[in-house]
Amino acid sequence: MSAQGHDEELRSERDRLADLYTRLDAERARAQREYESALGGTGGTPMERDVRVRASATAMKRLKVADDGLCFGRMDALSGEHSYIGRIGIFDTEDDYTPLLLDWRAPASRPFYVATGANPEGMRRRRQFHTRGRRLTDFTDEVLGRVGGDDGAAAGGDAALLSAVNAPRGEGMRDIVATIQAEQDEIIRLDHPGVLVIEGGPGTGKTVVALHRVAYLLYTQRERMERHGVLVVGPNPAFLDHIGQVLPSLGESDVVFMTPGDLVPGLHVTAEDAPDAARAKGSPAILDVLAAAVADRQRLPEEPIPIELADTTVRIDAATAEWARDEARASGLPHNEARPVFTEIVTYVLTERATARIGRGWLTRSDRDAWADLRADLTKELAQHEAFTAALDELWPVLTPESLLGSLYSSPERLRAAGADPSLARTDGEAWTVSDVPLLDELVDLLGHDPAAEEAARRAVEREVRAETEYAAGVMEILTMDREELDEDLGVAVGDLTHGDDLADRFVVRDNRELVERAAADRDWTYRHVVVDEVQELSEMDWRVLMRRCPGRSFTVVGDLAQRRSAAGATSWATMLETYVPGRWEYRSLTVNYRTPAEIMAVAAALLAEFAPDVAPPESVRACGVEPWSRHVTGEELPGAVEAFVRDEAGREGTSVVIGPPGTPGAVPPSETKGLEFDAVLVVEPERTLADGPRGAADLYVALTRATQRLGVLHRGPLPAALAGLGPEGRSGRSPEHPA
Repeated sequence: MSAQGHDEELRSERDRLADLYTRLDAERARAQREYESALGGTGGTPMERDVRVRASATAMKRLKVADDGLCFGRMDALSGEHSYIGRIGIFDTEDDYTPLLLDWRAPASRPFYVATGANPEGMRRRRQFHTRGRRLTDFTDEVLGRVGGDDGAAAGGDAALLSAVNAPRGEGMRDIVATIQAEQDEIIRLDHPGVLVIEGGPGTGKTVVALHRVAYLLYTQRERMERHGVLVVGPNPAFLDHIGQVLPSLGESDVVFMTPGDLVPGLHVTAEDAPDAARAKGSPAILDVLAAAVADRQRLPEEPIPIELADTTVRIDAATAEWARDEARASGLPHNEARPVFTEIVTYVLTERATARIGRGWLTRSDRDAWADLRADLTKELAQHEAFTAALDELWPVLTPESLLGSLYSSPERLRAAGADPSLARTDGEAWTVSDVPLLDELVDLLGHDPAAEEAARRAVEREVRAETEYAAGVMEILTMDREELDEDLGVAVGDLTHGDDLADRFVVRDNRELVERAAADRDWTYRHVVVDEVQELSEMDWRVLMRRCPGRSFTVVGDLAQRRSAAGATSWATMLETYVPGRWEYRSLTVNYRTPAEIMAVAAALLAEFAPDVAPPESVRACGVEPWSRHVTGEELPGAVEAFVRDEAGREGTSVVIGPPGTPGAVPPSETKGLEFDAVLVVEPERTLADGPRGAADLYVALTRATQRLGVLHRGPLPAALAGLGPEGRSGRSPEHPA
């Protein structure tokens, strides 16, 4: 294409994009009107009005994401037709809804991502746009279907990809909607109803691929998935902040983000157990310990417990308690919900004994009504008897997961009685760790709810509704009030209300929280799809929690077995998954490293070969031209060297981080950088990190692979042999090369 032809094409494409933005603005205005109309509407039931408001609000959110990069490409077919690809779909409403812009997730958009010279997918040319805000600055073309074309077209796919991976990192992960590669697209669009495992080394884009797959599933299965939402589980809060804008940038907001320490509502923990305790808590064998701990609290009295009634004294002996315990356990109900069965048996025995004693001598067998009245009075007296309630609390207490587990950890006697590993003992029983979360969640089901508390809550709600209805009915009786004044006070025309219940509905407090808020606060909420990052760290007990959250077993999980640091984590995918989804999980791998340049990956690969020799490192897509370096420092020199790095990087564009062993001043532990990326990384004292055995080797591998441009290492002790490839600080590097 000549320079003049290029300029003419650029002007034409700018006009095209301007038209698309005009139509986008019109769509936004229409959505805004519908939202305002829904807010002020009075027709239909309150639930129907609420649905309209939420639907129009969701439509507005989806349209807000498209300002930057609304349209990022064009496909030219061999037939001569061309199609534009973008973040959302836009249609010509005046021409039978002809598509003007294809949503990147639409089936018709797939050739844009997967076409190659050898397999052009019916395409003649792929054009990729370069934009800044709403302005088109340039475009690159890639001619398909032939090798060595004579029109001088650029390899647009490589150009766009390299521009993206070489760009300085900002705050948070960016979507890759404009540069999805063929191997990534295949995974994103994979139609698999079970668990999809995506494994890839550092920088292979497994996380962002999983998030784009969520966006794709929400697009293709919106009706099924949207009402229940999607759960995304990441290793730490920093990681969740890093990825938090990817799905909103793709127009999807009904997504709940959690760490493994957040999976029990109201509990947020980040502390880790020592390896032995983590291994014990993550094993399914802990289920027997929990069951035994619950059974241990269902006790028999060592001595009969006296209950002094008004006319006699009865005793709860071991035989009575044992009968009641056997019946309660045989009910199959959770512990707390079985307490009424236990209570009923004990109450029956005590009332029978008391009735016989009190009625002896003045009631005969024929006085059936009197006997029945006496039993009823005694039953009522026991229900209100403080000593009897205290005895029940001793023999069959109402337990919470926190009270049971905390008292188990802090009591050597209870640990022994439950057959628990001694490593679980700790002074502060309720100093929760991440490994405690699945145990607490398990105990929710083992213990069940407190029926008495639930009944009290139900009655309170009934009283509130009854009071509101009575109040509303009283308002309706004020017929002498001026009609216009009444309409203004109530915010609704009296003629529209025919009953006190209708008016009461105006006063009832409704749950107006967004789906994300409601789901995060509800332990029993179930999701249609779950994404788990760093899945190699999950224990078998963690998997039980997640399976409860997603009964449909629809998961996208991403990880790298070589980066496993948890003693309870996965050693193989089959070991973890066959128990829960036998024959319903698929494995896919990503092999291209888009983050870590070849110079840095060579150093990390040497370490990988030492601690995981069977794992092949991912192949870097680029070189950066800057060699990683190392420098020996003394303890006195270390703080100054770190400050110098921070000061130097502050004057550069992009992001940087100092990574070191836990407790190192000014450094972030490797575990807190998992999944993150920075333009520059300084690794401090790798020899100390490596000294932590297999977990330390995995941590150091993570630390070395966070950098996208520059890597430095400061060591006080001898440089580990695996890092011998690091040259001295200041060594010049080669120029960046275009990957083959």
